[in-house]
Amino acid sequence: MLDHVFLPVNDVARSIAFYEKALAPLGITQRVDYDGKDGPPGHPDLKGFGKNNRLFLWLREGRIDGDSFHIGFVASSRAEVDAAYAAAMEAGAGDNGSPSARAYYDPRYYAANIFDPDGHSIEFVYKSWQHA
Repeated sequence: MLDHVFLPVNDVARSIAFYEKALAPLGITQRVDYDGKDGPPGHPDLKGFGKNNRLFLWLREGRIDGDSFHIGFVASSRAEVDAAYAAAMEAGAGDNGSPSARAYYDPRYYAANIFDPDGHSIEFVYKSWQHA
């Protein structure tokens, strides 16, 4: 199980605005700003997102080199997948697969895929057998 991810972005303010809207339907609404000077030398400033008092997605200013990241966010229902996809698209996401069953993985695998403003591949996923 992952504890956290640092995601490099070109424009921190733009990405904060995007993720605040795109992740809200999943209940990911907690936001924390971490000042890098409080950490070890060279630690970046971070903008954290999470829920239930657990922060797990941290945005940091950085270069986007080569391939983008792929991150899947857990949804608690098909309706949450649909809502997150709609919110992300409204916030300026690029479409990478509208909400539907992904039968090539499992007929119960329901997901939607978007590209964030930096081209990172983001998936909102509901797996009924795992996310009861």
